[in-house]
Amino acid sequence: MKTLLLFLIGLCPITLFAQINESDTLKTKASLSLTGLYQQGNVESVIFRAKSEFSFHPWKRSVFKTNNSYVYQEFGNQKADEDILSQNFLYIHPDKKVHPLLLGFVSTNYRRKINLRYLMGVGVTFQVLSKKYHWLKFSISSEIEQTDFSAFDFNRSQYDGTKSINTIRGTLWISGKYHLVKERVILSHESYIQPSLEENNNFRWHAELGLEMPVWKFLNFSINYLQSYESVVIQGQNQQDRFLTFGITLKSF
Repeated sequence: MKTLLLFLIGLCPITLFAQINESDTLKTKASLSLTGLYQQGNVESVIFRAKSEFSFHPWKRSVFKTNNSYVYQEFGNQKADEDILSQNFLYIHPDKKVHPLLLGFVSTNYRRKINLRYLMGVGVTFQVLSKKYHWLKFSISSEIEQTDFSAFDFNRSQYDGTKSINTIRGTLWISGKYHLVKERVILSHESYIQPSLEENNNFRWHAELGLEMPVWKFLNFSINYLQSYESVVIQGQNQQDRFLTFGITLKSF
């Protein structure tokens, strides 16, 4: 049964990049994606990815948005990756061009030996473009962060000997979505850079680009590219990750 399920997931991958715009008037939005790959033979490998996005109005003139993802990878019956990421935002007066936000992130990363990372902060969003089929926004925020590792030998020697790194970060976010070629092509992008405000060698960045072609009202064919970088990692770990995925997008809006 496990083999059959993974085969079906690998045969029909689903990837999601349908960004939810908190400024939309729709009360509730939800989306879910699943991506999988199973290979058996000389090399046995399992790759499974899941991502959900949900937003609602907890009270008037506010929007709560949560993005949650899970990644598992196994090669030759040996676990290679298991990541959990939960990104949560509370926007106040999202209908205005400039509005405040609260955020809280929780994550783990098996390959990078991160047992737990949490981040909490406040910021403000600037809506540069806000239309039904085109939107662009910038956000600036500041956060406190704690990361607990399962090892204490880092690529930056100043952090050696400790399993917990605490810092204050500043973040610049940029995101947008555009319907092009008479709405036959949808271009999406989301990126951020998070430098530490205390240590200039402690920073990370993330960039994601999506291209979608509508097939049906709730179904798009999609191509997604994701690249991320983290300057402080356990010794011997790669600082950069890249993912290129193909599949379909399912959404409820």
